[in-house]
Amino acid sequence: MGRKILAEKRFKERYQNNRSKPNSDYIIKVYEKSKRQNSKISDVYANLGFTCLKNENYVEALPYFQKVTDLEPNNQEAFNILGYIYERINRFGSAKQKYEQALKLNPENIEVIMNIAHILELEGNYHGAVAYYKKAIERKPDAIIPRFYLAVLYDLHDMFDEALEEYKGVLEREPDYTKALFNVGNLYLQLGDYQKSIYSLKKILELNPNNIEAWNNLGSIYLDLENYEEATVAFQRALSLNPFQEEIHLNLARIQYFRYCLNPKGFKKEEITQRLDFVMSMNPENKKGQKLLNVLAKNGKKIQRNKLFC
Repeated sequence: MGRKILAEKRFKERYQNNRSKPNSDYIIKVYEKSKRQNSKISDVYANLGFTCLKNENYVEALPYFQKVTDLEPNNQEAFNILGYIYERINRFGSAKQKYEQALKLNPENIEVIMNIAHILELEGNYHGAVAYYKKAIERKPDAIIPRFYLAVLYDLHDMFDEALEEYKGVLEREPDYTKALFNVGNLYLQLGDYQKSIYSLKKILELNPNNIEAWNNLGSIYLDLENYEEATVAFQRALSLNPFQEEIHLNLARIQYFRYCLNPKGFKKEEITQRLDFVMSMNPENKKGQKLLNVLAKNGKKIQRNKLFC
């Protein structure tokens, strides 16, 4: 669940009335006719703007919402939408100005506060962004999204203790918040705490057994721990969901080869070669795959494990 964009939300609500005539050109002509009949009707400009947003025509939507704010200078929603439009066309200074105008009209709107924080992030103002995310949390302590985005911001700047504290705050309020669980798992992995990372990934897989990325990450952790049996299970589950994953096939081939070296009777070289051929069919430039194929071609000559898995 990402940062809510009020413009898109409001568009979906209003555009429902036009589903019987989905042709955007037709709708614009109708609204343009209404505008000529009464240029003071702000809803006409808003609907024209929402129609442009639906087609991602942000520059075209801009003057329509500007007109709405001219007609309704206390319309905080219109100022927020203007900020969103300026943000999408990378005019961050103007976006922040419009968001700030919306915030003046309603200082308690945490969505607008978060929008300002996001702009400050884009501008590289770390401390300013932190301050605004904290302000959103102060306004609504039980809100999940501002706390999550503050955690992500800390995480990106290697503020691991602060990030963990905020992620835990998210999970205390919503234990099944998958994105927080995933980020916590990655954070613990960076800190070298494999067991806590595994716990987070398994929690994700309890919630969604078809999460490919979680299976892949779990397999990689088991591979680092030299638990080849569990790594194989995780990788195979990932491949059952998407069989065209080059890196996972390569990891499985490496595991098979290493186990073959330990017990030549347990694996057939042909099976390993077949998997590697599939890897090379996906990417003929895969140097690691070619290296292992060359080793197998030399009658399975053993090489050091650290060279094989590098």
